Amino acid sequence: MRITNSLMSQSFLSNLNKNSKNVFRYQEQLSSLKQVNRPSDDPLKVSKILDLKNELKQNAQYKTTISDAIDFINVQDSALASATNSLQRISALTQQAANGTYNAQDRQAIKTEIENEVESMLDSLNTNFGGRYIFGGQKSTEKPFTINREDGNFAIEYSGIDDEINGNVSKEIARGVNVDLQTDGKRLFNQQTDENGVIQNISTVFNELFEALDNNDTEALGGKILKQIESEMDNTVNTRTNIGAIQNRLTAAKDRNEAEYLNLETTLSTNQDIDLAETYMHYSMEMVAYQASMNMGTRILQTNIMDYVR
Repeated sequence: MRITNSLMSQSFLSNLNKNSKNVFRYQEQLSSLKQVNRPSDDPLKVSKILDLKNELKQNAQYKTTISDAIDFINVQDSALASATNSLQRISALTQQAANGTYNAQDRQAIKTEIENEVESMLDSLNTNFGGRYIFGGQKSTEKPFTINREDGNFAIEYSGIDDEINGNVSKEIARGVNVDLQTDGKRLFNQQTDENGVIQNISTVFNELFEALDNNDTEALGGKILKQIESEMDNTVNTRTNIGAIQNRLTAAKDRNEAEYLNLETTLSTNQDIDLAETYMHYSMEMVAYQASMNMGTRILQTNIMDYVR
């Protein structure tokens, strides 16, 4: 094979261009601290990096949802604790009113205190958190519990949702995993049918309580009504227990979410970030090769190289 000046110049320019590209690649990696800076660098790796970034964004959204749900449940638990205290006080006052030594005036004073406790309990259940009523069901922007005193009756009304519809709000805390927040306030009514087939709930219980106080019916106060109030307390405690179980599940989900986030960050860093020491070593080697190519070119071709570059 005959080696000509033209062949030597072409080979030199090809090697110089190759070394220049390598130097540029490592310079770019060192300046950006990224293994790839454009899809053409490594299409497969770029695709994997984009998928990991999307996973991280979704993970962050789930984390926000879980944190909001935990805060929401904490407020629910506090409200139910206050409602339970009110029911306990109402139970104690009912026991006092059932005492035969109390007169009609004493029972009217007890009735006034019980009415205040009922209003306090409803104030707790009407707690608003972040613009949403915590037991508002599907109508979270409307005040759920109100008192209706028309026609001399005492009635607690719930406006959250109809009885036939589940008023709980579902939250997605992971891909394919949903948790129902106990926002259905009608469950706090503890609606049930007694032995006579009569529908009873917390509203009818209080209405019968006030009628018994007005009529000085100590037998009803110390018997049926007191048992109904205790049933309402049990229902409230059970609801609080269910909310506590959901809180534990959300706390566990938050821990898993944080662990998954760390794993995704580690995987992303492995695929995206450079090993600084290794990359700088490669850069130094390529720079030596580039400088050697320049030096050898000027020695072999000298000044007449420009004649072949034209």
